[in-house]
Amino acid sequence: MFDAGISKVQDERRQGEIYLPSVQAPRELKKRFYIESYGCQMNFADSEIVASILNENGFGATPHYQEADLVLLNTCSIREKAEQTLRNRLHIFRQAKQTNPALLIGVLGCMAERLKSKFLEEEKLVDLVVGPDAYRSLPVLIRDAEGGQKGVNVLLSREETYADISPIRLNSNGVTAYVSIMRGCNNMCSFCVVPFTRGRERSRDAYSVVRECEELFRGGYREVTLLGQNVDSYFWQAEGETVHFARLLEKVAAIDPLLRVRFSTSHPKDITDEVLQTMAHHENICRSIHLPVQSGSTRILQLMNRTYTREWYTAKIDRIREIIPECGISSDFIAGFCSETEADHRETLSLMEYSKYDFSYMFFYSERPGTLASRRYTDDIPDEVKKRRLDEIVKLQNRLSLESNVNDIGKTFMVLIEGDSKKSKEEWRGRSSQNKVVVFPKKGVDFKKGDYARVKVNNCTGATLLGEAINDSYKEIPEPVNS
Repeated sequence: MFDAGISKVQDERRQGEIYLPSVQAPRELKKRFYIESYGCQMNFADSEIVASILNENGFGATPHYQEADLVLLNTCSIREKAEQTLRNRLHIFRQAKQTNPALLIGVLGCMAERLKSKFLEEEKLVDLVVGPDAYRSLPVLIRDAEGGQKGVNVLLSREETYADISPIRLNSNGVTAYVSIMRGCNNMCSFCVVPFTRGRERSRDAYSVVRECEELFRGGYREVTLLGQNVDSYFWQAEGETVHFARLLEKVAAIDPLLRVRFSTSHPKDITDEVLQTMAHHENICRSIHLPVQSGSTRILQLMNRTYTREWYTAKIDRIREIIPECGISSDFIAGFCSETEADHRETLSLMEYSKYDFSYMFFYSERPGTLASRRYTDDIPDEVKKRRLDEIVKLQNRLSLESNVNDIGKTFMVLIEGDSKKSKEEWRGRSSQNKVVVFPKKGVDFKKGDYARVKVNNCTGATLLGEAINDSYKEIPEPVNS
């Protein structure tokens, strides 16, 4: 099977990444596709499913949209800027279509489901609009579009998990991979469109998850990230066996000690002591938890329908620190939610100080049509106030990130090498179990991509630990050591 790669392009305007195919289509495939992905890791994983479906139907990837027969944009609806970014990209592809009238252009994913009418009526150049549960219909829709008929399928499903599809890894490092374990979300957070664009929760067959992870390990991958909108609510039952998320973690961790396991994302109300104890018991389950809080104010949390209080959340932070003292914790924040006061904002800042996050994803609130918040509340915080509050959150997180990294100076971590440092080919770049980027010189050590190395941290920036390898690669992962 054709194995496509990707390159990452940082786009400062939308605070995210675009994944692009980075290899040419093999000669035996007559058609080529080009895909860009926006938004969360789930979208990137979906693009790998789409690539597999297309590959089975005669398409190979190209890194140049000018060479493509099919251009796809896998979209996100979480932030308002995403829609404008998409329209800007469509304007560029309009020029390509003028040069090549046979070029097909498709919009996939969450935004396709939400804005299907707009794309077909306003953006006349869009030939395909396909929602996140309808990717199996792509071959038929493409044939319809080639015949001049618009291809549309945005129906949501209560069963679709794509469990039987082996994704083509649009990941050029060959070391880390995403594995989707569930789709949809049952949490009705008032600010979020996911339940409306991705449908209800459904968990993937546990055996298919383990099988995919085993295949990845045999193919040279050394880290998998189990993905779901809320992984802690994973539940699968068949043939007398019941698998909750903690049990699934155990199954994947048992594949091999050299396979690292991460997961994202956890909902604070659902992560259990059983999950934490499982993490503590298995050395190859990474000591890193992304635990979005969104606000430090109980009043705002209630308006957001987050179903927990500030006190409940801080107690969960305390429990994580108790069971896994060395665990890295990250979070999400929304500044300027409806009716947020300066007192509410200060509570967010104080919660950040309490939790001491390693890093966070931070945004100001933008109302999304169709959400509960858009129907119930007034978006009444002026943009300049939202931006000022966000700036204060960002500055505080930058300080906390630097303090966290400074605390790691002198410690030794097991680092999985992902490739060259972004700044120099004379340095390796990898991540610690706590999901921190670690950079160290290649000189004097004998490593290759995918190896584990003990690295002693000698210095840091706010985003990166800087160190030196103190040993050669390992056949198994030893216990962490603090110098």
